Amino acid sequence: MSVNPMTYEAQFFGFTPQTCLLRMYTAFQDYLFDMLLLVENVILKKLEGLSECRISPLHIRKSTEKFLFLLKENFDELFSKMEEMLLQLVFNIPKNVLLPEDKVHRQYPYSKEQFQALQDEIHQLQEQYKAEVSAGQALRAELEEQKVVQAELEKILQCFVGIENICREHWNCSFRESFAFLTPSLKKLQDKLKDIEEKSKKLKKCETES
Repeated sequence: MSVNPMTYEAQFFGFTPQTCLLRMYTAFQDYLFDMLLLVENVILKKLEGLSECRISPLHIRKSTEKFLFLLKENFDELFSKMEEMLLQLVFNIPKNVLLPEDKVHRQYPYSKEQFQALQDEIHQLQEQYKAEVSAGQALRAELEEQKVVQAELEKILQCFVGIENICREHWNCSFRESFAFLTPSLKKLQDKLKDIEEKSKKLKKCETES
């Protein structure tokens, strides 16, 4: 078998020429073996009809194997010549022939250095695109957070406006004045909440230990 990879021929035919020739060789060899087995069976049947024949089936088998060895040697020699002829005259694509899908390389030739520079540029553009996508995702996430904060601030503002209205309506004072008045009470309330949280933690700890 030829060691030439013949990649251009494989691109055109859709298979490597060596693969095709190997299948042909295997098929011919199988037919040769089958034919000799058939001939051997015919000879054995003929010998069964001869009453005084001293030729044993083992002798027939040995003779068949010798004949097969001789045929295989001649077959391999002939197939080697046929393989060489097929690779040169049938499966070979001349060097001056260009496949249709490769004509673009003749129209726009480029060197290995130019190709590598193009690959580097493509890689750089891909990295820039990834960075821009990541930055866009971060900006969208920040925008969503800002919307949530803005909504919370609007709620707090509405709460302050409501408290201001209540202070003016019931206590006849501004929110700042009422806030200064309520600060000590709020401080006490925070202390109470903190005390309750600590007691709650202690209770949970006791329940876990028990």
